Amino acid sequence: MIGVDEIFKALADPSRRKLLDRLNERNGQTLRELCEGLDMARQSVSKHLAVLEAADLVTTSWRGREKLHFLNAAPVNAIAERWIGRYARERVRALDDLKEALEATAMADNDFVYKTYIKTTPEQLWQALTDPSFTSRYWGVTFKSDWKPGSRIVWDMKGTIMDDPEQVVLESNPYSRLSYTWHSITPEFAEAVGVTPEVYEKISTERRSKVTFDIEPAGAVVKLTVTHGDFEPGSTLATMVGDGWPHLLSGLKTLLETGEALPE
Repeated sequence: MIGVDEIFKALADPSRRKLLDRLNERNGQTLRELCEGLDMARQSVSKHLAVLEAADLVTTSWRGREKLHFLNAAPVNAIAERWIGRYARERVRALDDLKEALEATAMADNDFVYKTYIKTTPEQLWQALTDPSFTSRYWGVTFKSDWKPGSRIVWDMKGTIMDDPEQVVLESNPYSRLSYTWHSITPEFAEAVGVTPEVYEKISTERRSKVTFDIEPAGAVVKLTVTHGDFEPGSTLATMVGDGWPHLLSGLKTLLETGEALPE
């Protein structure tokens, strides 16, 4: 499990912060792309990225033979939500500003990748992702599904129902991997979350995205990797979704580790 010291140590170097800034501007870059315009040798950039990846501030995925690098907002968000709250926030405004910058990131290739470590078991984490009694506490949503591949998923967001034939489970391997298509963007949903008619007109025509949860035991904790992708280029919905995942994952982590939900 990554500790606060490792995260602060990784952020302490200005070169690493510069790499995070570049990923914040355009995420999902290769090593070659990150090296462009930097006064650093390729080997130095690679070493800095390795430190950031070890601190979980950067995650990676492969696209063919290319290794893509993504910001991971979850560790910084967790510090801000759960640790800094014990102290006067005005004394740590700089870190809070960094948190906001990381959370506002839209991933290149329209993918969001978040990784966090939770002191729980794979079985409990799976239950927290699928059991309505859990999801309603940190997500504000209940699901109706048998969670078998191809099965329909009905979303109930405090009385706003989202249900259609293309809203289905894609993969379901209990305690290790869950993937499904994202919910329908209905007029009722837009009204419930305060989306303007202009924005709704844009997002209602975008193709359906999908989310995948990968669960891996990691000693006394469990590593959760969330990937949300398949957005259209320049997707408005992608920006909206990306802003919400860090807070949602902090709520999930807090609920499983303390039994209490984050305050609304």
